[in-house]
Amino acid sequence: MNMEHERMTRGETEPISSPRATLLESLNIQKPIIQGGMGNISPVELCVAVTQAGGLGQIGAGTLSVDELKQKIEMVQNHLQPNASFGVNIPLNVHPQLQDVIQLVIEKQVPIVSLSAGNPKPFIAELKERGRKVMVVVATVEQGKKAESCGADVVIGEGFEAAGKNSPKELTTLALIPQLTKALQIPVVAAGGIADGQGLLAAFAMGAAGVQLGTRLVMTKEATLHERYKDAILNASDEDTIVLGRSYGFVTRLLHTPYAKSLLQREKQGIRIEDLLSALDEKSHRLGAQDGELDQGHVNAGQISGFIDSIPSVRELFEDMELVARRRLEEIRSDFYQWEDKL
Repeated sequence: MNMEHERMTRGETEPISSPRATLLESLNIQKPIIQGGMGNISPVELCVAVTQAGGLGQIGAGTLSVDELKQKIEMVQNHLQPNASFGVNIPLNVHPQLQDVIQLVIEKQVPIVSLSAGNPKPFIAELKERGRKVMVVVATVEQGKKAESCGADVVIGEGFEAAGKNSPKELTTLALIPQLTKALQIPVVAAGGIADGQGLLAAFAMGAAGVQLGTRLVMTKEATLHERYKDAILNASDEDTIVLGRSYGFVTRLLHTPYAKSLLQREKQGIRIEDLLSALDEKSHRLGAQDGELDQGHVNAGQISGFIDSIPSVRELFEDMELVARRRLEEIRSDFYQWEDKL
């Protein structure tokens, strides 16, 4: 019996220096589950619920004005205990007042900052000097290495099965995460295609320290988004998302709605990139996700949508994820022991 087998037999499944322990300590959270940014539509109620359930809730800066973002941050802070962790996701190439947003999260004492959709190097040092923990969303190993070298505390590896804006490199979560964990020393969080305890366990098996959820958290009671959006995900199959922008060098994954279908047809007909980007702006996002106008605005959804068949509370979701992950781990462990006994 090898040392790893012996340790597992004794029930010691989490070494003190594990990536998960490092992640939990670094972000000051109890569960290795992070809420995706979600742009302008990210609900305050969802951010609060995720943090109160032990994970890391986030507010998406999207293209919100500085005043709108400030209001959301203050609402979150008013609902949480003073030392509770939460984050703000800043899409670097998207926000029109980027430096003002950076200063805002510093001034408002936001403990965690997530940087995505752009080069994080100019901002990491400033944020860390002011005591902030910095997470960087990446889509390739090279991006992960650069983020680590610049001082990022956590890297979030996002496969292109995820909802919303993705990398044109189109690496999947299953391919990306083990390569990131092999190449990096800092904790890696898996994002894209994860919705339950089986996905959580799979991420752990690939060396990830935790997971980031987007579509699955849209489908919770605390996500104050339109019922038509949620109903569309409940009724979705594994083939009911589409990708826009490939012909222009960018990738956006949407739920297959009348609006998304019309945009795909216009892309095939050669719509100008400026017009396509305008049709996918945050005004369109709000029309779809918050107002439920699925023929006038878009809604993001990951390929895991076809798996989701319930709308629990965030706390219920996290408890179920942990239960399922533990149960599947025991089943797998039993199988391995049986195989070993036969050798």
